[in-house]
Amino acid sequence: MSFASDVKNEVAQKSMSGNDARAQLSALIQLCSSLTISAGRGMTLLVTVENAAVARRIYTLVRERYETDIELYVKRKMNLKKNRIYGMRILSNAVQIMEDLGIWSSRGLREAPLAKIVQTDNNARAYLAGAFLASGSINSPEKPSYHLEIAVNSAELAEFLTGLMARFGITAKTVMRRQKHIVYVKAAEKIADFLRIIEADQALLTFENERISRDFLNSFTRLNNMDLANEVKVQAAASTQMDDIRILEEAERVEKLDDKLKDIIWLRKEFPEASLSELAEVYEKRTGITVSKSGIKHRFVRIHEMAEKVIAQQKEKEARQNKAS
Repeated sequence: MSFASDVKNEVAQKSMSGNDARAQLSALIQLCSSLTISAGRGMTLLVTVENAAVARRIYTLVRERYETDIELYVKRKMNLKKNRIYGMRILSNAVQIMEDLGIWSSRGLREAPLAKIVQTDNNARAYLAGAFLASGSINSPEKPSYHLEIAVNSAELAEFLTGLMARFGITAKTVMRRQKHIVYVKAAEKIADFLRIIEADQALLTFENERISRDFLNSFTRLNNMDLANEVKVQAAASTQMDDIRILEEAERVEKLDDKLKDIIWLRKEFPEASLSELAEVYEKRTGITVSKSGIKHRFVRIHEMAEKVIAQQKEKEARQNKAS
């Protein structure tokens, strides 16, 4: 099963009663059902879902709260996956049920439920859980991208859901896809908050464990890459410094330098791969004189400038010789 199915199976097992049960059923009925009118039966509700646990949840909540006749059926979808469709027809008291759930008025079906359905935070949690059970999905935490979404039929209901999430500090966005309004969250921390809100405790533990492991691995990889990049820079700088020293030695200029520059030249030759910080530590241990990394760097800058002058003088000398010949 998918991670989304695991979440739904867990949430569908949570016991619920009273107005919390009504709030959850309100979301389930509005997102999973269609209203039909026939000459023999009048107005009936047709509820269809693809998850067996969600179907049992709807059936249980309806049975516990209302006196109604329910007809159950199961069929297979006509596609390659051939998923089962779990359906139920609520044959009596459909209007009274929808009125109680806050999704029916004298004008017909409401685009979003009445505010009283989610009056308390617990009611709101139950409604969000029902909405996810009905049409929600969530990426497996093993995937590189985090994504949770709930698909609804109207902009009003999408706005209603984003408002409920905002009550719990979750900022959700909406987008149109295949004539559906998609309410979605991409921030990993907020997805974890949503799982906590709907009381998917085991799924939350799985999600957080995988997220923490991935974040640790990503951080570790970034640190390794930074260390490697720094090492490359250190080696490139050290190679340039060794070239400058060689130029001064070949021109017999080293002995004419002051002691500070001589000391750093001998130190670099002894430790050709050391960083500036490491050279500063060795220098302090040997001389008892504290010198900063920038101080070491400044000395190498002076050495480089002298090496550049030697190269310029050599080129000038060669130019004069070529002109004379």
